[in-house]
Amino acid sequence: MLIDIRDLYKIYNEGKESEVRALDGVTLQIDRGEFVAIVGQSGSGKSTMMNVLGCLDIPTYGEYRLDGTDIGSLTDKQLARIRNREIGFIFQGYNLIQELDALENVTLPLIYRGVSVFDREDMAMAALAKVGMDDRAHHRPSEMSGGQQQRVAIARAIATSPPIIMADEPTGALDSKTGKHVLEILRDLYRSGTTVLLITHDDGIAATAKRVVRLSDGKIISDNPQEVDWE
Repeated sequence: MLIDIRDLYKIYNEGKESEVRALDGVTLQIDRGEFVAIVGQSGSGKSTMMNVLGCLDIPTYGEYRLDGTDIGSLTDKQLARIRNREIGFIFQGYNLIQELDALENVTLPLIYRGVSVFDREDMAMAALAKVGMDDRAHHRPSEMSGGQQQRVAIARAIATSPPIIMADEPTGALDSKTGKHVLEILRDLYRSGTTVLLITHDDGIAATAKRVVRLSDGKIISDNPQEVDWE
C-alpha cells in the first residue's frame, strides 16, 4: 500500500464557534501505480487532502502512512526530504520563479536533491523534452504562454523521477485544448508507472482518471473505479 490514511481529521479553530473540519474522519488507501482523481467543489476538503497527502500539512488527528512510513512521526526536515524525493507537485498557478528561465526552474528540485552540477542540466533538459519544452529552455515565464508555463511546471515536478505526482487543478487556468494536452502528459506518466493524484472540481477532468474519490464537507461520499476511453 503506497498511501494509507485512516480516520483522518484536519480541524481549524478546534473547539471554537468558528471550528472548521476540512477533513472529517477520512479513510483512504491508494496502491502504487494508480491514477486517482479526488473530486469536490470549493470547500469540500480536496485541497486540504492534497496538502496532507503531499506532506505539506499535518493532520489534527488520524494516521497517515506513506509507503509504510508513519508521516506523523517525522520532523519538518524529514517531511521536506520526503516531499523532495517522493512527490512531484503541479499547481494551477504554475509557481515558477519569474527571474529564472525554464531550465533553471526545472533544475531547482535537483539542486535540493543534491544532484551533482554535472548531471543537473542533462536531467532537467530530459524532463523538458518529455513535455515538449526543451526548445524553450532559456525562455523566462513571462516569455511563455500559460500552457507552456504549465508544461515547464510539470517538467520541474518530474525532474527527480518521483514515484508520485500530485496535480492540484492543473488545467484550471488553461484553455480546453492546452488543458487536454496537460492531461495527456499525466496519462503518459501513469502509463510509465507513476502514481498520479489529480485534484479537481471538474467531473470532465476527473474522467481522465481510473478511479474517482468524491469529497463533500470533508468526508468521502463515493470511491469508484471507472472506465476511461484513452486506452
